[in-house]
Amino acid sequence: MDIKKRPKKFLYTLLLISFTATAQNKNINNFTVQQAVEYAKKNNTQVKNALLNVKIQEQTNRGITAAAYPNITSSVGTTYFMDIPTSLIPAEAFGGTKGDYIPVRFGTKYNTTASVQLQQLLFDGQVFVGLQARKASMEWKQHETEITEEAIKVNVYKIYYQLVVAKSQVELLDANIARLDKLYHDVNEMYKNGFVEKLDVDKLDVNLINLKTEKEKVNNSIAVGYIALKTLIGMSVKDSLILTDKISDSEIKSFALIDSVNYTDRKDYQYWQSIKSLSEYQVKRYKLSYLPTVSANASYQKQALRNKYTFFEKGDWFNTSYVGLNIAVPIFTGFSRDAKVKQSKLELQQVNNNIDNLRNNIDAETEQAKLKFTNAVVTIDNQKRNMLLAEKVYEQTKKKFEAGTGSNTEINTAQTELKTAQTNYISALYDAIIAKVDYLKAIGKL
Repeated sequence: MDIKKRPKKFLYTLLLISFTATAQNKNINNFTVQQAVEYAKKNNTQVKNALLNVKIQEQTNRGITAAAYPNITSSVGTTYFMDIPTSLIPAEAFGGTKGDYIPVRFGTKYNTTASVQLQQLLFDGQVFVGLQARKASMEWKQHETEITEEAIKVNVYKIYYQLVVAKSQVELLDANIARLDKLYHDVNEMYKNGFVEKLDVDKLDVNLINLKTEKEKVNNSIAVGYIALKTLIGMSVKDSLILTDKISDSEIKSFALIDSVNYTDRKDYQYWQSIKSLSEYQVKRYKLSYLPTVSANASYQKQALRNKYTFFEKGDWFNTSYVGLNIAVPIFTGFSRDAKVKQSKLELQQVNNNIDNLRNNIDAETEQAKLKFTNAVVTIDNQKRNMLLAEKVYEQTKKKFEAGTGSNTEINTAQTELKTAQTNYISALYDAIIAKVDYLKAIGKL
């Protein structure tokens, strides 16, 4: 008897170990909407790449800064002359015939040179502007990152609240199923006692199945929504995610709209301001290209000449050194500098036009979001009253039906109207919270 039980006991042990291992590998996360946003800032791929762009810009700025630093190089080289170069000198210098030349060879078989060169840019208008623009370029990349973060944040809010609303919808469906299930049981008992027809029972059964099917569809959409939210915030789909925030109409209605908008609160406005600053630097850069560039250079060199390769032994090394100053004055470049200055000014005008257009868009977005939120709050009140009234009608119709004074058609109609009213209320809640999110984004306070 014990021998027969051992395989089952062993199987249960394996299943328990497997379940425990799976549970240990699965992270459980209880997130408010703000925690979901913070998680996305650290783990969303787009945000991570945007942050990397900031670091890339830091290295680009280091490259710009390098132009202002001294450039020091060193070199060591050895030359072996298989045939020493020949030079010609006038023969008459040594008593020969005028016009004749004497071939002679100067030098040694081996020449070794070790040198250090220094170059220092003293003034270059374009480099000077590049150094000034480093801060603006960093702000540009940082604002670009903030825009990416905000876009992800908006999507996190919307999916998060969509799931919260869907959970509320499931709760209402559960209440309807429980209510209809009890009615089905009561009517079925009435049918057994001969007070109603079988058709009445079947109609309630159909409604009950429809409600359960609808609940299943909502649960499936919730499951898909959770996968989408996990993917958006950069969480493994294998991890467990529990949403802890709730939505209530009182909380939504307590939100107060503001009268004015500060454009500088908007991330995209800040972004375009940084582009404007860079465009102004571009104009300045091309204007300064008319100025001369000044640079200094210096060199120190030691040279050894040998007929044998004995450079690591004693021998003479000859020094050469110099310091130089170079001034390059641009005179004529085929009007290319003039074209670049004018082009950069036109591009700056385009940026200013985009900023003006953005202000108009911000005003429009803010007003539209205000209207949507205000209307959504009114709709919530109306739909809530309608839902409570539909519940009251359903309960009264149910009592009439159970008392034998109401028809099956009336109870079905009341049930359908109640479900519709509940759905409309849930939709109104979601529309209101999304209108709030859109409004906060419009005023730059999300």
